[in-house]
Amino acid sequence: MLKSKQAAGQRTTRGAVAAAAALTLVALVGPPASAAPDFYAPPFPLASGAAGDLIRTEPAALAVRLPNATGGFPADATRIMYRSADANDAPIAVTGTYLNPQTPWTGTGARPLVSLAVGTHGQGDQCAPSKLLGQLVSMEPGHGPMPEYELLAINALLLQGIAVVVTDYEGLGTPGVHTYVNRAAEAHAVLDAARAVQRLPGTAITPHGPVGFWGYSQGGGAAAAAAELASSYAPELDVKGTYAGAPPADLAATLAQIDGSSLVGAIGYAINSLLQAYPELHETVDAQINDRGRAMLAEVANQCVTETAAAFGFQKTSDYTRSGEPLGVVLARLPLANELIDRQRIGRLTPSAPVLVQSGVRDDVVPFGQARELAADWCGRGATVQFTENPLPALAPGLGVNHAAPMVLGLPEATSFVLDRFNGRPVTGNCAG
Repeated sequence: MLKSKQAAGQRTTRGAVAAAAALTLVALVGPPASAAPDFYAPPFPLASGAAGDLIRTEPAALAVRLPNATGGFPADATRIMYRSADANDAPIAVTGTYLNPQTPWTGTGARPLVSLAVGTHGQGDQCAPSKLLGQLVSMEPGHGPMPEYELLAINALLLQGIAVVVTDYEGLGTPGVHTYVNRAAEAHAVLDAARAVQRLPGTAITPHGPVGFWGYSQGGGAAAAAAELASSYAPELDVKGTYAGAPPADLAATLAQIDGSSLVGAIGYAINSLLQAYPELHETVDAQINDRGRAMLAEVANQCVTETAAAFGFQKTSDYTRSGEPLGVVLARLPLANELIDRQRIGRLTPSAPVLVQSGVRDDVVPFGQARELAADWCGRGATVQFTENPLPALAPGLGVNHAAPMVLGLPEATSFVLDRFNGRPVTGNCAG
């Protein structure tokens, strides 16, 4: 049994969050920046090496940055390409951004690093966080605007003196399809980003310093997957804790909930991801979808989430199948598809460090029940878990308000949780027998 932990009585960092919001607004007048067009093209073939090895780096401009005598506040940035592994453990190149904070670290021990996994950005290369961080809002020709909404969380961490690396995941910016909500691929990208930055010279962190994981929504799932895979995939990392907000730990439950909502197009991302990671699924899926479904999959593969929501919001996936049934129902009765979706389930391994899981009780995108089940699963395996419910009442169900608002409302608690882990403060969790 799991008891909900209320926010009352917990130490928060509302001042830092407010400052982060102000810095984000400053970006509205900041200069746009674009990456060298060839930075995202990996060498072929990839040279032999280890996961986390740096392939190339370059200075990166930030839209949210105030120049000063020692660089820029709140951070200076470096764009990185590093070696990682896909869902089948084949070597791949992944890009990302390291943000070196100007704020001193005044906590215990060496300056910590957070490997931050972003929420749903889309599947088009223009949606890569390493591109959006230099623009704030992407205005790619032929595509709708896409804001970098993760800046609030990033700046909240930087203003505490915490270094941050933001992965682009597999296939965002780099060639290939982004493997959206693929448990192994995303965990590898998050873990190898931390490894890569610890090998980057001239930073404010140390090669073997403390590490944490952070993410909300898609990012919450990626951070959660990284937390439970860290001990086997990257045992050398000194992991202190993880924040996983609204994690889609049960992909089947999440796909069922978003059908017909403003984010129904994300089901297309997930199917494209499955087809990228597991090509043997192609014929099975193609036999079940109609021409309209094929067109949807092709279109969302090149879109950011704002454009996808505008183009496909509130549609029903039953319109995309030959049988007229929802895609989730069709996939559930196909043994191969069902097995591969089940392979994405998070909660069957044990995090080695404490985890904070947050979820809105009326989240209309990522179901509350499966997030709570993730926390209970980890509790049952002996992990230290804090689970916090956000009681926000239902607001325009299906629009996504009850998914987006808890991300902001939970930021003070998440920041405090991560700070406490880096400062070695004791934590007991709120699991109960």
